Amino acid sequence: MAITDILSAKDIESALSSCQADDSFNYKSFFSMVGLSSKTPDQIKKVFGILDQDKSGFIEEEELQLFLKNFSSNARVLTSAETKAFLAAGDTDGDGKIGVEEFQSLVKA
Repeated sequence: MAITDILSAKDIESALSSCQADDSFNYKSFFSMVGLSSKTPDQIKKVFGILDQDKSGFIEEEELQLFLKNFSSNARVLTSAETKAFLAAGDTDGDGKIGVEEFQSLVKA
């Protein structure tokens, strides 16, 4: 499954262009712009499956750093500060990674 099966290519392009500069990524505005925050829990779960590159059931810090690249291979990697802030926002149980329920909560926040 491709991410464009769930999200529109136009919305993805617009969301990515809003955070091209280092340290300009904001997960709340990104999720909103890309249209993810208005998707169903099942659709959000499918996007989580795409972001979980190693299929471990979690999105770890390394996968978060490459988060934008899941939307476009031309996108930049997140800075260390962006990655740590993103992880801190999503990791509600403090295990150092984001599970599917945590991701769904983060998207809907």
